[in-house]
Amino acid sequence: MKILLVEDDPAMRTTLQRSLERRGVQVVTCGDGARALDRWRAAVPDLVLLDLSLPEVDGLEVLRRARAEGLDTPVLIVTARGTVGDRVLGLNIGADDYLPKPFDLDELEARIRALVRRRTGAATEVAPVEFAGLRVDTTNGAVYHRGAPLELAPREAALLRALLARPGHAVAKERLFELVFPGQPDVQTEAIEVVAYRLRRRLHDCPVELVTLRGLGYLLRTAEEPPGPPAAG
Repeated sequence: MKILLVEDDPAMRTTLQRSLERRGVQVVTCGDGARALDRWRAAVPDLVLLDLSLPEVDGLEVLRRARAEGLDTPVLIVTARGTVGDRVLGLNIGADDYLPKPFDLDELEARIRALVRRRTGAATEVAPVEFAGLRVDTTNGAVYHRGAPLELAPREAALLRALLARPGHAVAKERLFELVFPGQPDVQTEAIEVVAYRLRRRLHDCPVELVTLRGLGYLLRTAEEPPGPPAAG
């Protein structure tokens, strides 16, 4: 897989390039918006990782021009400009996903691979796992604990499935909101906290803990596992 990374900060650009290449991703970099389209056209990548705050031509204008030219490569916006207006505008112009800085590298990689899988027509769902006696039934999405189905509301089940896909790793609240409340822009992001509270009560008899990581999101871990720092990102 090859991606085009458009990021003006040299340190961030180098860090992301090295981190992604260690994960098996081929990375072509560009430091400004003026040259981004040339790089994009020269060798169409599988995905474009696009910062918004770029010199000369900002990321939104790069995206607007690319879509006007018919360049339909998936675009994942990564930026510190985390206002709702920027996010909505980017998605309306043609971005496929949006990840505010700072972010977890595991989540970044997962989003990149999900967008590329979606483009190639492969399944977008992460393969379910068994964790601490919990198991997802791939035929109906039900979650079982030691063979017995858990009594969960649909949104509680959706949240648990998302956390079971990456046990022991933080999953951003924004990402969980997209999975639990898909296509519901009228619902506030904080609604995920209510679902998490209810799910935590449902898991009372299971040997797992649903942990809140302030500013990062949530993770699922075994109950006996001692607290530890979140993954660096």
